[in-house]
Amino acid sequence: MRLLLDENVSRPLHQAIAAFVLEQEIVHLLDLDRWSGTRDETLYPRVASEGFHVVLTNDARQMQRPREVEAIAVSGLHRIEYPHKHPGLIGIGLAIATVAAGLPAALALLTEADGQRLVTLRGIDPAPASRLRVIAPAMTPPKFWPSLT
Repeated sequence: MRLLLDENVSRPLHQAIAAFVLEQEIVHLLDLDRWSGTRDETLYPRVASEGFHVVLTNDARQMQRPREVEAIAVSGLHRIEYPHKHPGLIGIGLAIATVAAGLPAALALLTEADGQRLVTLRGIDPAPASRLRVIAPAMTPPKFWPSLT
């Protein structure tokens, strides 16, 4: 599975993910030539066309913008979000802990998924129900999700 880290994913988090997620290809958007600054409604189709399967982002606002939601839906990509916005070392620690606690379970789930999934990594509690919220948009479409039939 190919995982793209959005440009709002910090470098320290990228390093942490690369250290514990060994079976997946992980690419940071900032390492791709001329990808930085790509608007999300353009980014998702581009990511899909480059053979990625998952986007990891810290941009919760994407799901509040109709054009971005449509781009995510049409791309067919899985989207994983972690909602931490705290500054400094505390923020990095919370982000790393949340992603480390939830990403392996999320990737295992996505490997078996029969369709697109939207995943929110919720925290560091060891119970999976506390770490993940998963939506199958074909069955429970989020706000602004377009009809693709």
